[in-house]
Amino acid sequence: MSFPPALPRLTLIAAACFSLGAQAADDRESLFGDDLPVTESKAESSGSGIKGIVQFELARTTGDPDHWSKMRTRADLASQGKLGDGIKWKLGARIDYDAVYSVEHNFYPGAVERDQRFNIDLRENYLDFSAGSFDFRLGRQHVVWGEMVGLFFADVVSARDLREFILPDFDQMRTPQWAARAEYFTDDFHAEVLWIPVATYDNIGKTGAEFYPFQPVPPGFTARYRSEDRPARNLDNMNYGLRLSTLQNGWDISGFYYRSSDINPTFYRDPVTGPSLTYQARHDRIHQAGGTLTKDFGSVVLKGEGVYTRGRSFTLLNLIDTDGVARQNTFDWAAGLDFTLGADTRLNFQVFQRQFFNHQHDLIADKHENGYSVLVNSKLLANWEAQALLIASTNRTDWLFRPRLSWNFERNWRWLIGADVFKGPELGMFGRYDQRDRVYSEVRYSF
Repeated sequence: MSFPPALPRLTLIAAACFSLGAQAADDRESLFGDDLPVTESKAESSGSGIKGIVQFELARTTGDPDHWSKMRTRADLASQGKLGDGIKWKLGARIDYDAVYSVEHNFYPGAVERDQRFNIDLRENYLDFSAGSFDFRLGRQHVVWGEMVGLFFADVVSARDLREFILPDFDQMRTPQWAARAEYFTDDFHAEVLWIPVATYDNIGKTGAEFYPFQPVPPGFTARYRSEDRPARNLDNMNYGLRLSTLQNGWDISGFYYRSSDINPTFYRDPVTGPSLTYQARHDRIHQAGGTLTKDFGSVVLKGEGVYTRGRSFTLLNLIDTDGVARQNTFDWAAGLDFTLGADTRLNFQVFQRQFFNHQHDLIADKHENGYSVLVNSKLLANWEAQALLIASTNRTDWLFRPRLSWNFERNWRWLIGADVFKGPELGMFGRYDQRDRVYSEVRYSF
């Protein structure tokens, strides 16, 4: 499970895992499979033209103080095709402009405005080719190893844009990696080898952003944040992994090993010498081993996965400690049932847990951190759809509630309105964002 090292970061991924149950189911496919978003199709000629989405997103934070938090226009564009026989290509880019920084002139620091007002990002840009039973993909690509409905437990490879916490759609959050990937297929067996020479990491934004992962500060102290320390681009910091899967009697089972510089940052603290605490985000070198399983029982689908992580550090609530973190080995698991009910209604229920080995009492998290999520999705009319998602911790009263309503009012057009409500203690999974409740709307055109 891709939980971050401290509870404030733990909350990002724990919540992400279950809020993303609202998104599309497993999008892991073979290299030559239909792994495009619904707005795209496979190229059957030298080029497919430009396809993608253009959308306008509006959000207002209703906490104290209330303010506009997003007025973003986004264009996500891609094209793909063939270079002769046996070679396929894809090019993609995203362009964002957020006008909220022209409206809320004095609310956000200058660093946040420079980071989020205007962005041009490369998306998937790769070449595909095959040789016998082997498929190869070279370039910037998504690598999704998770089997659950939008969860990040086994999705340990792809980085994420977390500048809006886990509130955007899963496909909008995920950031591709520059990688070389080889896959082998024979009967019901599948093997995958991955090498990432230059890694991409989670984007947590700049200090003062709406959902920046601020660290806990005791009364009487203040905090400052140094620039993030990302691993040097050398042989020691390359990422690599192996994944094996098989289909036996209807059970889809996989196992993997991944060695990497953690995509999730750990906030290390300088030694305390006064009332100001200085933090810096760094990326631990970690080992991860895990597995997934899926079984379709008709109207019910069972999914589960577990990941053991060694080498990741977590925040301590102990000012005497030299760097404010402790290395902990963890095991994360999740299990879920997806029910297809009558009247175009879907119910998804999931439980999850993180277990700390050699748990230190100064950690923010308990030795066993438990939670659950409930998602209900239903089509109301021919082109209306309602959805509600509740994510909660069982260790404490701490939850996130996300109702939303969407309307496909014309071909290729969608309008959406919803709310994100946080509740809990200040150090809780969601309570730390208690003043970040928001209402939002989105209009999307797909082509």
